[in-house]
Amino acid sequence: MGSAPERRTLMLESLLDAASLGIVALDCEQRVVLWNRWMAEHANLPAQHVLGKPFFSVFDKLENARLEEAVRQALRGFPSVLSQTLHKAPLPLFARPGGRRIQQAVAVTPVELEGASRHCLIQVSDVTAAVTREQLLREQALELRTQTFSDGLTGVYNRRYFDQAIEKEVRRAKRSSMPLSLLMIDIDFFKSYNDHYGHQLGDDTLLKVAGTLSDCLLRKDDLVARYGGEEFAVVLPETGKAQALQMAETLRARVALLNVPHAYADAKPYVTVSIGLATRRGEGTLEAAALIRAADRALYEAKHAGRDRVIALTSE
Repeated sequence: MGSAPERRTLMLESLLDAASLGIVALDCEQRVVLWNRWMAEHANLPAQHVLGKPFFSVFDKLENARLEEAVRQALRGFPSVLSQTLHKAPLPLFARPGGRRIQQAVAVTPVELEGASRHCLIQVSDVTAAVTREQLLREQALELRTQTFSDGLTGVYNRRYFDQAIEKEVRRAKRSSMPLSLLMIDIDFFKSYNDHYGHQLGDDTLLKVAGTLSDCLLRKDDLVARYGGEEFAVVLPETGKAQALQMAETLRARVALLNVPHAYADAKPYVTVSIGLATRRGEGTLEAAALIRAADRALYEAKHAGRDRVIALTSE
Protein backbone atom coordinates (compact mmCIF):
# COMPACT_ATOMS: atom_id res chain seq x y z
CA MET A 1 0.00 0.00 0.00
CA GLY A 2 3.05 2.24 0.24
CA SER A 3 4.37 4.36 3.08
CA ALA A 4 2.41 7.08 4.83
CA PRO A 5 4.29 9.89 3.01
CA GLU A 6 3.60 8.16 -0.32
CA ARG A 7 -0.10 7.85 0.53
CA ARG A 8 -0.25 11.53 1.51
CA THR A 9 1.45 12.48 -1.76
CA LEU A 10 -1.04 10.43 -3.78
CA MET A 11 -3.94 11.96 -1.86
CA LEU A 12 -2.59 15.47 -2.45
CA GLU A 13 -2.21 14.79 -6.16
CA SER A 14 -5.78 13.45 -6.33
CA LEU A 15 -7.11 16.52 -4.53
CA LEU A 16 -5.24 18.87 -6.86
CA ASP A 17 -6.50 16.98 -9.91
CA ALA A 18 -10.06 17.21 -8.60
CA ALA A 19 -9.87 20.99 -8.20
CA SER A 20 -12.06 23.04 -10.55
CA LEU A 21 -9.32 25.59 -11.20
CA GLY A 22 -5.85 25.54 -12.67
CA ILE A 23 -2.99 24.99 -10.22
CA VAL A 24 0.64 25.42 -11.24
CA ALA A 25 3.72 25.52 -9.02
CA LEU A 26 7.05 26.95 -10.15
CA ASP A 27 10.42 26.58 -8.50
CA CYS A 28 12.86 29.44 -7.97
CA GLU A 29 14.02 29.09 -11.60
CA GLN A 30 10.43 29.42 -12.84
CA ARG A 31 10.37 25.74 -13.83
CA VAL A 32 7.07 23.88 -13.60
CA VAL A 33 7.00 21.44 -10.69
CA LEU A 34 3.24 20.96 -10.43
CA TRP A 35 0.63 20.96 -13.16
CA ASN A 36 -2.83 19.70 -12.25
CA ARG A 37 -5.39 18.00 -14.45
CA TRP A 38 -7.43 21.19 -14.98
CA MET A 39 -4.39 22.87 -16.54
CA ALA A 40 -3.67 19.82 -18.66
CA GLU A 41 -7.22 19.77 -20.02
CA HIS A 42 -7.60 23.52 -20.66
CA ALA A 43 -4.08 24.06 -22.05
CA ASN A 44 -4.20 20.76 -23.96
CA LEU A 45 -0.76 20.00 -22.49
CA PRO A 46 -0.28 16.83 -20.40
CA ALA A 47 1.76 17.20 -17.22
CA GLN A 48 4.58 14.98 -18.55
CA HIS A 49 5.14 17.45 -21.39
CA VAL A 50 5.37 20.42 -19.04
CA LEU A 51 7.03 19.36 -15.78
CA GLY A 52 10.59 20.58 -15.47
CA LYS A 53 10.26 23.13 -18.25
CA PRO A 54 10.48 26.92 -17.74
CA PHE A 55 6.88 28.11 -17.40
CA PHE A 56 7.18 30.89 -19.95
CA SER A 57 8.63 28.53 -22.54
CA VAL A 58 5.60 26.26 -22.27
CA PHE A 59 3.46 28.95 -23.88
CA ASP A 60 5.68 30.09 -26.71
CA LYS A 61 3.18 32.77 -27.81
CA LEU A 62 2.47 34.16 -24.37
CA GLU A 63 2.83 37.94 -24.34
CA ASN A 64 1.80 39.19 -20.93
CA ALA A 65 4.46 41.22 -19.18
CA ARG A 66 2.19 41.66 -16.15
CA LEU A 67 2.04 37.90 -15.52
CA GLU A 68 5.81 37.55 -15.84
CA GLU A 69 6.28 40.43 -13.41
CA ALA A 70 3.78 38.83 -11.00
CA VAL A 71 5.77 35.59 -11.02
CA ARG A 72 9.04 37.44 -10.37
CA GLN A 73 7.38 39.36 -7.53
CA ALA A 74 6.01 36.16 -5.99
CA LEU A 75 9.47 34.56 -6.03
CA ARG A 76 10.63 37.63 -4.10
CA GLY A 77 7.80 37.15 -1.61
CA PHE A 78 5.02 39.44 -2.89
CA PRO A 79 1.63 38.06 -4.00
CA SER A 80 -0.32 39.44 -6.97
CA VAL A 81 -3.79 39.13 -8.48
CA LEU A 82 -4.47 39.64 -12.18
CA SER A 83 -8.13 40.56 -12.53
CA GLN A 84 -10.03 39.61 -15.66
CA THR A 85 -11.02 43.25 -16.11
CA LEU A 86 -7.49 44.32 -16.99
CA HIS A 87 -6.06 40.96 -18.05
CA LYS A 88 -8.93 39.12 -19.71
CA ALA A 89 -7.10 35.99 -20.87
CA PRO A 90 -3.39 36.05 -19.94
CA LEU A 91 -2.91 32.32 -20.66
CA PRO A 92 -3.95 30.44 -23.82
CA LEU A 93 -6.51 28.26 -22.06
CA PHE A 94 -9.62 27.01 -23.79
CA ALA A 95 -12.96 25.56 -22.74
CA ARG A 96 -12.06 22.46 -24.73
CA PRO A 97 -9.65 21.71 -27.58
CA GLY A 98 -10.76 24.01 -30.36
CA GLY A 99 -13.22 25.81 -28.06
CA ARG A 100 -13.37 29.44 -27.03
CA ARG A 101 -10.58 31.01 -25.03
CA ILE A 102 -11.71 31.32 -21.43
CA GLN A 103 -11.65 34.52 -19.40
CA GLN A 104 -9.41 34.20 -16.37
CA ALA A 105 -8.73 35.51 -12.91
CA VAL A 106 -5.16 34.68 -11.91
CA ALA A 107 -3.65 34.67 -8.42
CA VAL A 108 0.13 34.40 -8.05
CA THR A 109 1.30 33.56 -4.53
CA PRO A 110 4.74 32.98 -2.94
CA VAL A 111 5.14 29.60 -1.20
CA GLU A 112 7.71 29.00 1.50
CA LEU A 113 8.94 25.38 1.64
CA GLU A 114 10.93 24.07 4.57
CA GLY A 115 14.47 23.30 3.49
CA ALA A 116 13.92 24.58 -0.04
CA SER A 117 14.04 27.85 -1.91
CA ARG A 118 10.86 29.88 -2.33
CA HIS A 119 8.35 28.58 -4.87
CA CYS A 120 5.48 30.28 -6.68
CA LEU A 121 1.87 29.08 -6.85
CA ILE A 122 -0.31 30.15 -9.79
CA GLN A 123 -4.07 29.65 -9.49
CA VAL A 124 -6.22 30.18 -12.57
CA SER A 125 -10.01 30.46 -12.33
CA ASP A 126 -12.39 30.32 -15.28
CA VAL A 127 -14.57 33.43 -14.92
CA THR A 128 -16.08 33.28 -18.41
CA ALA A 129 -19.61 32.70 -17.10
CA ALA A 130 -19.33 35.64 -14.69
CA VAL A 131 -17.95 37.89 -17.43
CA THR A 132 -20.75 36.83 -19.77
CA ARG A 133 -23.35 37.61 -17.10
CA GLU A 134 -21.79 41.02 -16.45
CA GLN A 135 -21.74 41.82 -20.15
CA LEU A 136 -25.38 40.76 -20.50
CA LEU A 137 -26.34 42.92 -17.51
CA ARG A 138 -24.48 45.90 -18.99
CA GLU A 139 -26.23 45.40 -22.33
CA GLN A 140 -29.61 45.13 -20.63
CA ALA A 141 -28.90 48.24 -18.58
CA LEU A 142 -27.87 50.12 -21.72
CA GLU A 143 -31.00 48.98 -23.54
CA LEU A 144 -33.15 50.00 -20.59
CA ARG A 145 -31.45 53.37 -20.44
CA THR A 146 -31.94 53.81 -24.17
CA GLN A 147 -35.62 52.99 -23.81
CA THR A 148 -35.91 55.30 -20.82
CA PHE A 149 -34.35 58.31 -22.52
CA SER A 150 -35.37 57.80 -26.16
CA ASP A 151 -38.56 58.90 -27.84
CA GLY A 152 -40.45 55.79 -28.87
CA LEU A 153 -41.44 57.13 -32.31
CA THR A 154 -38.51 59.18 -33.56
CA GLY A 155 -35.59 57.57 -31.72
CA VAL A 156 -34.14 60.93 -30.63
CA TYR A 157 -33.91 61.84 -26.96
CA ASN A 158 -37.18 62.36 -25.13
CA ARG A 159 -38.42 65.16 -22.89
CA ARG A 160 -37.17 63.42 -19.76
CA TYR A 161 -33.63 63.31 -21.07
CA PHE A 162 -33.83 66.87 -22.32
CA ASP A 163 -34.87 68.13 -18.89
CA GLN A 164 -31.81 66.52 -17.32
CA ALA A 165 -29.46 67.53 -20.12
CA ILE A 166 -30.37 71.22 -20.16
CA GLU A 167 -29.84 71.47 -16.39
CA LYS A 168 -26.47 69.76 -16.73
CA GLU A 169 -25.39 71.99 -19.61
CA VAL A 170 -26.39 75.16 -17.76
CA ARG A 171 -24.26 74.06 -14.79
CA ARG A 172 -21.38 73.31 -17.14
CA ALA A 173 -21.75 76.70 -18.85
CA LYS A 174 -21.55 78.39 -15.45
CA ARG A 175 -18.37 76.55 -14.54
CA SER A 176 -16.66 77.16 -17.87
CA SER A 177 -18.05 80.66 -18.53
CA MET A 178 -18.94 79.48 -22.03
CA PRO A 179 -22.15 80.35 -23.92
CA LEU A 180 -25.02 77.91 -24.30
CA SER A 181 -27.71 78.07 -26.96
CA LEU A 182 -31.11 76.44 -27.16
CA LEU A 183 -33.32 76.04 -30.22
CA MET A 184 -37.03 75.31 -29.90
CA ILE A 185 -38.35 73.93 -33.20
CA ASP A 186 -41.98 73.47 -34.23
CA ILE A 187 -43.31 71.85 -37.41
CA ASP A 188 -45.55 74.41 -39.06
CA PHE A 189 -49.29 73.65 -39.39
CA PHE A 190 -48.75 70.08 -38.22
CA LYS A 191 -52.31 69.69 -36.90
CA SER A 192 -53.75 70.40 -40.34
CA TYR A 193 -51.18 67.98 -41.79
CA ASN A 194 -52.43 65.20 -39.52
CA ASP A 195 -56.05 66.12 -40.16
CA HIS A 196 -55.72 65.86 -43.94
CA TYR A 197 -52.94 63.29 -44.49
CA GLY A 198 -53.58 61.02 -41.51
CA HIS A 199 -51.56 60.12 -38.47
CA GLN A 200 -49.47 57.48 -40.22
CA LEU A 201 -48.04 60.02 -42.65
CA GLY A 202 -47.80 62.43 -39.71
CA ASP A 203 -45.61 59.94 -37.88
CA ASP A 204 -43.49 59.45 -41.02
CA THR A 205 -42.98 63.21 -41.21
CA LEU A 206 -41.96 63.39 -37.55
CA LEU A 207 -39.41 60.66 -38.24
CA LYS A 208 -38.02 62.51 -41.27
CA VAL A 209 -37.74 65.82 -39.43
CA ALA A 210 -36.11 64.21 -36.37
CA GLY A 211 -33.61 62.36 -38.58
CA THR A 212 -32.76 65.55 -40.48
CA LEU A 213 -32.16 67.50 -37.27
CA SER A 214 -29.96 64.71 -35.90
CA ASP A 215 -27.94 64.46 -39.10
CA CYS A 216 -27.06 68.15 -38.93
CA LEU A 217 -25.56 67.92 -35.43
CA LEU A 218 -21.94 66.87 -35.79
CA ARG A 219 -20.50 67.58 -32.34
CA LYS A 220 -20.83 64.87 -29.70
CA ASP A 221 -22.28 67.20 -27.05
CA ASP A 222 -24.98 68.68 -29.31
CA LEU A 223 -28.32 66.96 -28.88
CA VAL A 224 -31.83 66.93 -30.26
CA ALA A 225 -34.86 65.85 -28.26
CA ARG A 226 -38.54 65.56 -28.97
CA TYR A 227 -39.96 68.16 -26.62
CA GLY A 228 -43.56 67.16 -27.19
CA GLY A 229 -45.95 66.54 -30.08
CA GLU A 230 -44.45 68.19 -33.17
CA GLU A 231 -41.93 70.25 -31.18
CA PHE A 232 -38.22 69.52 -30.89
CA ALA A 233 -35.43 71.06 -28.83
CA VAL A 234 -31.79 71.33 -29.85
CA VAL A 235 -29.12 72.02 -27.22
CA LEU A 236 -25.88 73.59 -28.47
CA PRO A 237 -23.21 73.78 -25.73
CA GLU A 238 -20.34 76.26 -26.07
CA THR A 239 -22.22 77.98 -28.88
CA GLY A 240 -22.78 81.74 -29.07
CA LYS A 241 -25.71 83.50 -30.69
CA ALA A 242 -24.12 84.01 -34.13
CA GLN A 243 -23.04 80.39 -34.48
CA ALA A 244 -26.36 79.11 -33.13
CA LEU A 245 -28.25 81.34 -35.58
CA GLN A 246 -26.26 79.83 -38.43
CA MET A 247 -27.07 76.31 -37.22
CA ALA A 248 -30.76 77.18 -36.86
CA GLU A 249 -30.91 78.47 -40.44
CA THR A 250 -29.20 75.29 -41.63
CA LEU A 251 -31.78 73.15 -39.82
CA ARG A 252 -34.68 75.20 -41.21
CA ALA A 253 -33.33 74.91 -44.75
CA ARG A 254 -32.60 71.18 -44.49
CA VAL A 255 -36.16 70.43 -43.37
CA ALA A 256 -37.52 72.47 -46.29
CA LEU A 257 -35.28 70.46 -48.64
CA LEU A 258 -37.09 67.30 -47.60
CA ASN A 259 -39.87 68.66 -49.82
CA VAL A 260 -42.59 66.81 -47.93
CA PRO A 261 -45.87 67.93 -49.57
CA HIS A 262 -48.20 69.95 -47.34
CA ALA A 263 -50.99 71.38 -49.47
CA TYR A 264 -52.90 72.56 -46.41
CA ALA A 265 -50.24 74.85 -44.98
CA ASP A 266 -50.84 78.59 -45.13
CA ALA A 267 -47.19 79.37 -45.89
CA LYS A 268 -45.41 76.96 -48.27
CA PRO A 269 -46.78 73.89 -50.09
CA TYR A 270 -44.33 71.67 -48.23
CA VAL A 271 -43.45 70.97 -44.60
CA THR A 272 -41.47 73.72 -42.90
CA VAL A 273 -40.36 74.53 -39.36
CA SER A 274 -40.24 77.62 -37.21
CA ILE A 275 -37.33 78.02 -34.81
CA GLY A 276 -36.88 80.10 -31.69
CA LEU A 277 -33.35 80.70 -30.44
CA ALA A 278 -32.12 81.79 -27.03
CA THR A 279 -28.51 82.02 -25.86
CA ARG A 280 -27.06 82.14 -22.40
CA ARG A 281 -23.90 84.26 -22.50
CA GLY A 282 -20.80 82.92 -20.83
CA GLU A 283 -20.96 85.47 -18.06
CA GLY A 284 -24.76 85.43 -17.88
CA THR A 285 -27.03 84.31 -15.05
CA LEU A 286 -29.83 82.70 -17.07
CA GLU A 287 -31.05 79.45 -15.49
CA ALA A 288 -32.37 76.46 -17.45
CA ALA A 289 -36.06 77.34 -16.99
CA ALA A 290 -35.47 80.94 -18.07
CA LEU A 291 -33.49 79.80 -21.11
CA ILE A 292 -36.36 77.54 -22.16
CA ARG A 293 -38.88 80.36 -21.69
CA ALA A 294 -36.73 82.69 -23.80
CA ALA A 295 -36.47 80.13 -26.62
CA ASP A 296 -40.23 79.55 -26.39
CA ARG A 297 -40.92 83.29 -26.73
CA ALA A 298 -38.65 83.41 -29.77
CA LEU A 299 -40.50 80.46 -31.29
CA TYR A 300 -43.83 82.20 -30.64
CA GLU A 301 -42.57 85.27 -32.47
CA ALA A 302 -41.30 83.17 -35.39
CA LYS A 303 -44.72 81.53 -35.79
CA HIS A 304 -46.59 84.84 -35.59
CA ALA A 305 -44.19 86.47 -38.04
CA GLY A 306 -45.21 84.05 -40.79
CA ARG A 307 -43.48 80.74 -39.87
CA ASP A 308 -40.66 79.02 -41.80
CA ARG A 309 -38.15 81.34 -40.13
CA VAL A 310 -35.72 81.71 -37.24
CA ILE A 311 -36.13 84.32 -34.52
CA ALA A 312 -33.38 84.92 -31.98
CA LEU A 313 -34.15 86.83 -28.83
CA THR A 314 -31.55 88.78 -26.90
CA SER A 315 -30.85 86.88 -23.71
CA GLU A 316 -28.37 87.01 -20.84
